[in-house]
Amino acid sequence: MTALPQSVTELPTVTAMRTWWEQKLGRVSRRLGASQIGQECERRLWYSFRWASKGEGFDGRMLRLFDRGHREEAVFIAELRGIGAQVHDINPQTGQQYEFTACGGHFVAKIDGAALNLPEAPKTWHVVGFKTSNAKSFAAVKKDGVLKAKPEHYAQNQVEMRLADLTRTLYLMVNKDDDQVYGERIREDKVAQDALMAKAERVIFSPEPLPGISKDPAFFKCKMCPASAVCHSQQLAEVSCRTCLHATPEKDGDGRWSCAKRSIPSLTLAEQQAACCDHLFIPALVTWGAVDDANEAENWVQYKTPDGFVFRNGPRAVGSYSSKELNALPLAALRSDELQAIRNSSLPDAEWVPREDFKAVA
Repeated sequence: MTALPQSVTELPTVTAMRTWWEQKLGRVSRRLGASQIGQECERRLWYSFRWASKGEGFDGRMLRLFDRGHREEAVFIAELRGIGAQVHDINPQTGQQYEFTACGGHFVAKIDGAALNLPEAPKTWHVVGFKTSNAKSFAAVKKDGVLKAKPEHYAQNQVEMRLADLTRTLYLMVNKDDDQVYGERIREDKVAQDALMAKAERVIFSPEPLPGISKDPAFFKCKMCPASAVCHSQQLAEVSCRTCLHATPEKDGDGRWSCAKRSIPSLTLAEQQAACCDHLFIPALVTWGAVDDANEAENWVQYKTPDGFVFRNGPRAVGSYSSKELNALPLAALRSDELQAIRNSSLPDAEWVPREDFKAVA
């Protein structure tokens, strides 16, 4: 008698490993990275640099997959050294990868390494860039080259060469399906480099969101964007100093942010993440209405919706909401007489609630 097939369940150990990845503390990107600058949409880059959305939200499997790329770097370096190349991959002063910054320290390129004595050009220093890929992407790069098949990688390479003051990149990609390796030498492209550096300046120092690639939320690139809800719907941005109208990315220093409201010349990373009770959204991020009035001394901005509904972003009061409240409550909750009666009856102790609690209202 043939045994009945057993239901396939995940081994608890595997579940625990996946959960471990998901529970790891995610690092906030302090700077705009060279690996991002090749993205087509400058608005998406602005939202990312300003921490306006919660990000990609990858599961444990995907996080482990991304880490696979980092693990592959050591293999490439060992192989290059094995063929006689001189490779510098760790800065002895920091114990980390070599990194170069621009735009007042807000833009960073972290290179996988620099190599000399490569067979193609033994006397020329090269930036080395390592990538992993599935078979489909690998075949595209092998057929068309990096510029056409992976323009984001090409942009990263150009910025790395500009900031590291080198003129060549050795680009190596491994096919994760069969371990086949593709290599390409990329020359500096000063026109492309100038354009990419200008793009970084725009993204970093623009006080408001930059134009996007489409105004249609159904556009396929917008549907896949982690900032789609903030860009195309009425979801307000996340609350941090970087979404506050009082904060400014300064052009001097090592990625310095200042606060005009509290006269703080250099906000720490923790302060930027937490934000203070004086936070007011950059008006362009409040898509529910247009600015109707403002009072700098009392620290509020008033908005009016197209149908005439008025509300304030400022100290909590009747008709006035902190940024955390506005982020948590949909506009429908502000319009609800019942919900507002509950909130107003407990002021000033009333506090914002998670957005999920008001799905029915929305």
